Amino acid sequence: MRGKRRTGFFVRTVEVLFGVLFLAAASAQGEDGSRLWLRYEPISNMEIRAQYDKLASEIVIDRSEPTLAAAAEELQRGLGGLLGREVPIADSAGQAGAIAAGTPRSCPLVKSLLEEADLKQAGDEGYLLRSAVWNQKPITLIAANQPRGVLYGSFHLLRLMQTHQPIDRLAVQEKPKIQRRLLNHWDNLDGSVERGYAGRSIWKWEQLPEVIDPRYKDYARANASIGINGTVLNNVNAQAKILTAPYLEKTAAIANVLRPYGLRVYLSVKFTSPMEIGGLSTCDPLEPAVRRWWKEKTEEIYRLIPDFGGFLVKAYSEGQPGPQMYGRTHADGANMLAEAAAPYGGIVMWRSFVYDLSIDSDRAKCAYLEFVPLDGQFAKNVMIQTKNGPIDFQPREPFNPLFGAMAKTPLLLELQITQEYTGQANYLVYLGPQWKEVLDSDTYARGPGSTVGRIVDSSVFGHSLTGIAGVSGIGSDVNWTGHPFSQANWYAFGRLGWNHTLSAETLAEEWIRMTFTNDKEVVEVIGKMMAGSWEACVDTMTPLGLAHLMAEGHHYGPAPDFVHPVRHDWSSTYYHRAEPNGIGFDRSTSGTGAVLQYFSPLREQLDNPKTCPEKYLLWFHHLPWDWRMKSGQTLWEDLQAHYHRGAAYAEWMQSAWASLEGKIDPERFEEVRRRLQIQADNARQWRDVCLEYFGRFANPIEKQKADR
Repeated sequence: MRGKRRTGFFVRTVEVLFGVLFLAAASAQGEDGSRLWLRYEPISNMEIRAQYDKLASEIVIDRSEPTLAAAAEELQRGLGGLLGREVPIADSAGQAGAIAAGTPRSCPLVKSLLEEADLKQAGDEGYLLRSAVWNQKPITLIAANQPRGVLYGSFHLLRLMQTHQPIDRLAVQEKPKIQRRLLNHWDNLDGSVERGYAGRSIWKWEQLPEVIDPRYKDYARANASIGINGTVLNNVNAQAKILTAPYLEKTAAIANVLRPYGLRVYLSVKFTSPMEIGGLSTCDPLEPAVRRWWKEKTEEIYRLIPDFGGFLVKAYSEGQPGPQMYGRTHADGANMLAEAAAPYGGIVMWRSFVYDLSIDSDRAKCAYLEFVPLDGQFAKNVMIQTKNGPIDFQPREPFNPLFGAMAKTPLLLELQITQEYTGQANYLVYLGPQWKEVLDSDTYARGPGSTVGRIVDSSVFGHSLTGIAGVSGIGSDVNWTGHPFSQANWYAFGRLGWNHTLSAETLAEEWIRMTFTNDKEVVEVIGKMMAGSWEACVDTMTPLGLAHLMAEGHHYGPAPDFVHPVRHDWSSTYYHRAEPNGIGFDRSTSGTGAVLQYFSPLREQLDNPKTCPEKYLLWFHHLPWDWRMKSGQTLWEDLQAHYHRGAAYAEWMQSAWASLEGKIDPERFEEVRRRLQIQADNARQWRDVCLEYFGRFANPIEKQKADR
């Protein structure tokens, strides 16, 4: 007995020493952000560590299938890092505390411990996490119908452990609410990235297919960990040569790396590709030769990439060619591609980002006027990819009225992860609250409760296709996203794509704990910074429903006085319409009538400036400077307060972050500190420039009132 005690003491001592050495090595390595939220740092809380140790003695999993092998590798990596010791992989459970992962076909324990009905609702991507008993020994099950579900479930278990959640009584059942959860890379074939603020493209086309960058696998792991299951590799402003044989071979090489992690690749295609690379004299979608070319090209793609996802198309927008060149409609163009992709299970994502001012002088109305008349004319494998708002990824917009207006056509929600209009890589802006505001907005399309989220997941209209896309903020920077906190937007997008009912606060806390620390004080401080950062950005740039006041071209910094020499709707003055008698864009029934594109009773609420939510007030109404706000202040006074509040929040974040010095690794602490300084300086510039400019119009009114 004494010998056993001494042996046990020796083993525990070695384990503790190993853990200390592991921690020291990680600390010496420093932090560069490259591991994102998958850091798997050793758990320093010995009480929690002891609980997990009892439930992670070994991993029972069949690695003969690539995705199951990926799950096994991730479990071993994650558990090894968190527990500071190697967790072996076994063919069958022999110890108490085993983790058994697999499908009923690949894992006998799953088949014997679960009823068939238990997995019936999980579908192809869902999973169960269950605490169970086998031969009087506690085990943990990660069970799914398909290997992808096992992979997602493995990441879920690791997330619980990273955030120090109990795992001894698991009864988790998960499946995604939305089918296609995609990143859209606006990456060009020369390595540049449109609206990219984190370096160059991660796709090294010049090296492919011979050289496979190790980051491709890390990219796949990160996406799988948050449920993203597809990626569009190239810019929507596409180049035809992406469809040439050499580039399709390069695309296939990327697809081979991503496939084990449940990611399918998609391509943005240029409408005029048959002319540019196919030698045809026309691209008319009703021309038989054009249709035949697309069918042959699609067949070529699927020979190389059997699980290819489909095509994304930007057509008849911002100089991109479309079927209108031949007097055809969006439906004609989309259906031509859909016909080619349908035999292989591929889809077409046709973007609704169009704004031909010859249709209507109000840019916010144009997409609705073009697409709603086509509702019901699109093929079954076509989705209309629609931005969250009717203009262009502004800091805040009302939801796009297309959501709810096209009952016969599935709409795919497009969000922007890269911060084109929200401070780019210099601003800490957590976009989870913005996306939740959109997803939770009630369209009233089928009565109360017809939220944008329920339209996107097809709860309202019952479409067989559902999807959500995020314009990627990923680049070649070592930390992937430029600003360390921009990683949180990638994380939140993926998690909301899986389940849009999750709260932004919950996702922020998960990300903080996984990315920085579980220290309660740090989590609380950073959580507060993130929670108010988006609203502060709106206050800084476009409060009360203003829009598009950014400098032309790069969209960074204030330019409320900008007038574009050619296009009115590329001018700041087009949107704010400030003049001595007031400010705002009149989209009421007495103005452009844009409110009529929304359903009642929302339509009537927005139409009346007294009931219109003040966050959208100047989006829908042109009002006098002395209009009385709910605060009791005049519109001008309230506008000033918002700009001052935005600048003050940026300054407060500096001090909040400074309070964490010593609790955050020095590398990332300094990087964030530096960017917060830039943000605070820029926020003050926004305040000063906008108030000076708008004051030219508002102050004469205020002076007249004072004189009276």
